Amino acid sequence: MTEEELKKQEETEELDNTVAAEEAVNEAVDTEQQEPAEENDLLQAAQEEIEQLKTQMLYKTAEFDNYRKRTLKEKAELILNGGEKAVSAILPVIDDMERAIENGSKTDDPAVLREGMELIYHKMMKALEGLGVKKMETEDADFDTDMHEAVAMVPGMGDDKKGKVIDCLQTGYMLNEKVIRHAKVAVGQ
Repeated sequence: MTEEELKKQEETEELDNTVAAEEAVNEAVDTEQQEPAEENDLLQAAQEEIEQLKTQMLYKTAEFDNYRKRTLKEKAELILNGGEKAVSAILPVIDDMERAIENGSKTDDPAVLREGMELIYHKMMKALEGLGVKKMETEDADFDTDMHEAVAMVPGMGDDKKGKVIDCLQTGYMLNEKVIRHAKVAVGQ
């Protein structure tokens, strides 16, 4: 190779290197411009998602607050009007008692008055049973502290009556299998 050819070759190489360097610089500049654009797009998408989540959270919070208020209101209504069913069941018995009082002065026969009172008593017990109230059976039952309250201990009843209910002084009642009044009983010792 001649000197001229070497020079041309060197110039071509330099030109190629310069062009390659310019292309590398242009690519770097384009990449730098694209990276912030991509970062901005990602940042914008994240901010939009955050705003959506904030909005959802506000809606859910308001929805829960409304639910809480509604249940508190319903609970208050139940407390105020909870006895409505019981009162409605007892009102007919009260009507019967009023009629018995009015008609009681018209008769002197105690058997008739007694029969009327027994009918009213049975009607009342039926109304209470309809509400889930049951009378406790204590006759010859074993003493149970969950259901009975011992008010007297009766000694000398024998081994067969030991720990058994001898007498019921006050009837106990249960409401839906829950004791609402313990039976007051005398227990054999």
